[in-house]
Amino acid sequence: MGTLDKKFIFDLYMQQIYSFFLLLILCLSCQNQIKKMNGVSFVASRDSINSSHIKPVQNIRSNFVALMPFGFIKDVSSPKIIHNTNRQWFGETEKGVLQYAKSFQKENIGIMVKPQIWVSKGIFTGKIKMNSEANWIALEASYRAFMLTYAAAAEEGNAELLCIGTELEEFVKKRPQYWRKLIQEIRGVYKGKLTYAANWDEYQQVPFWDALDYIGIDAYFPLSTIKTPTVANYEQGWEPHKKQIVRLQKRVQKPVLFTEFGYRSVDFSGKKPWDSKRVEAGVNLEAQTNALQAIYNQFWDEDWFAGGFVWKWFHTHDRAGGEQNNRFTPQNKPAAQLLKELYAQ
Repeated sequence: MGTLDKKFIFDLYMQQIYSFFLLLILCLSCQNQIKKMNGVSFVASRDSINSSHIKPVQNIRSNFVALMPFGFIKDVSSPKIIHNTNRQWFGETEKGVLQYAKSFQKENIGIMVKPQIWVSKGIFTGKIKMNSEANWIALEASYRAFMLTYAAAAEEGNAELLCIGTELEEFVKKRPQYWRKLIQEIRGVYKGKLTYAANWDEYQQVPFWDALDYIGIDAYFPLSTIKTPTVANYEQGWEPHKKQIVRLQKRVQKPVLFTEFGYRSVDFSGKKPWDSKRVEAGVNLEAQTNALQAIYNQFWDEDWFAGGFVWKWFHTHDRAGGEQNNRFTPQNKPAAQLLKELYAQ
């Protein structure tokens, strides 16, 4: 065999190796995208669920749901959390979580169990703060019982992820050592991954990200004061917030998960995305879809980003949302079709 023939064979061999590694990189990239949690926040109902309630979730290509059992307190200084009682809706209880989880898992949809607190009259949970040491100790004991109930349910139900709290800024700030001890206790009961759902203006101060598996953010960041922002307007609004998220992620070295994200189909939806009280505001379907496209553009291709759970999804799909509805749900709106396209990617 001549020198030129040997060189030709060698070059061909090297090209094949190069093509192999290029294909491998592309496959790993695709695999990374497949692993994103394309989730919905599935609202608890009075009743059990079945495949008819799950099919609409599948139709938008969602691969995860957040199941949200509830505990209730009288006011922000009350130390007692009432939970898992016969007076609650089925989906808000331990039995409900297990039935929902089993039903979704039959359809290969992953589970995040996300217990939440409801304060009477809808007062923001971030303000929960006790007025005495005795009440702090009582609240800690009550919250521990609440969380360990659902840690055990998450373990029994083979949930992939458990959220240990939602938007509890003052509780976290005032009692950081309690939370570290609670995380250790939860890990003794539940073997899956853990996160905490920090509010958008709280996440940078959470002191125990290092003890969890994901940085969880309820991503209602203010993005625009325009009535109907374009996708570009929304993405411009994301720039300072994304820089701060990246800074924290690099320091903590944990993936970021949007434990909640979403926008109302309403005028000025980017101004205060957390605001659920503007009942009279005009319907704006375009503002909602543009916001969802922008958040996807900004985050879903990042390798440090784990995905998110859109707020919110009702089991009675045929009666939920609609083009005259200005609330958060994307159901029966252009936003649902957009989510289907985005989640399919």
